[in-house]
Amino acid sequence: MLLAACSAGSPGRSDAARTPTADERALTRAATDSAELAAVYDAVLTAHPGLAARLTPLRDAVLRHAEAFGEHAGAKASPSSSPSRSSSPSGVPAGQPAAAPSPSGPAVPDDETEALGSLADAERELSARRTRELSGLGGGTARLLASVAAAGAVHAYLLKNG
Repeated sequence: MLLAACSAGSPGRSDAARTPTADERALTRAATDSAELAAVYDAVLTAHPGLAARLTPLRDAVLRHAEAFGEHAGAKASPSSSPSRSSSPSGVPAGQPAAAPSPSGPAVPDDETEALGSLADAERELSARRTRELSGLGGGTARLLASVAAAGAVHAYLLKNG
């Protein structure tokens, strides 16, 4: 009589028990970072609605980055929980600032120029961190992360000089 059994390393093992790869962890972290950056944009837009024409295209790009990272990480989030072109992490339609910042949300300077500067700093810091994380990643993941890091550097420039 022949008996068959599944071991921990067999193909029958569930995906939930599988340890994510370095690329998957990097992409998941990048998706979260982009969603958090979009929340900073939302806070600035709430505090300074007059900046909407300038900030909305950049915020929308950040949301698309979060979505792309999530898709490449293999995230199967529900439409209501994943950032998209049409909504922010808080469910606010693209181009519309949130009604009010959350008490635990990012602090926004009262001065528009300072608010833009703090947003530029956040973009620059995230871009630099993403660039540092490139080594050790697969080619496709590294290219995606590098591309979005470059976009973040451009956003920082536009926010400061714009």
